[in-house]
Amino acid sequence: MIIKDKISKEEVNEMPKVVFNGQMLVVDTPAQADFAVRYLSQYNLLGIDSETRPAFKKGEVHKVALLQIATDDRCYLFRLNKFGMTMSLIQLLENPHITKVGLSLKDDFMMLHQRAAFEPRGIIELQEYVAKFGIKDMSLQKIYANLFGYKISKSQRLSNWEADELTIPQREYASIDAWACIQIYRRLEELRISGDYELQIVEEPTEEKNNEQ
Repeated sequence: MIIKDKISKEEVNEMPKVVFNGQMLVVDTPAQADFAVRYLSQYNLLGIDSETRPAFKKGEVHKVALLQIATDDRCYLFRLNKFGMTMSLIQLLENPHITKVGLSLKDDFMMLHQRAAFEPRGIIELQEYVAKFGIKDMSLQKIYANLFGYKISKSQRLSNWEADELTIPQREYASIDAWACIQIYRRLEELRISGDYELQIVEEPTEEKNNEQ
């Protein structure tokens, strides 16, 4: 398999959109959260991400509204703006025996710490992991596109994550972001073990070339 050290926005935009065919389960109460965590705790690999209501005014700040935790075929959407961080969620994030994969997790945890104190364990940061393969892109969209040839739509990123009800596009967007982390990690682990990949270095156009064009 050929992977590139970086790809362009234009390449990504030409790709078909990825579709999440798994279950998307909205969690609205602490009791539902406890049930979801019991289910998720059966797995040794999970994808995680979070969403925060965007701020459009100076000085406006919001806490994390949504925590997404996914398996290969199911994603739980924990609506933290409705019930906060439960002890079961904290214990899951602190469990060293369950691997949690995500991207820009330092930022996610910094925001989650505004809701509760916890010490994350069993964490894999994809931005650090992909660098070992020579991949320079740091966005989830570009990394996924590089490895799978599909585009993750970002159209819902600035939507209201504290709305009374999450729309289907919001649920799909949030689920894909967590689920994709598992797929990226698995694909790279397969390539690492098999060694069956080649890194293609994409040449940056020089100023002279740009001027000639």
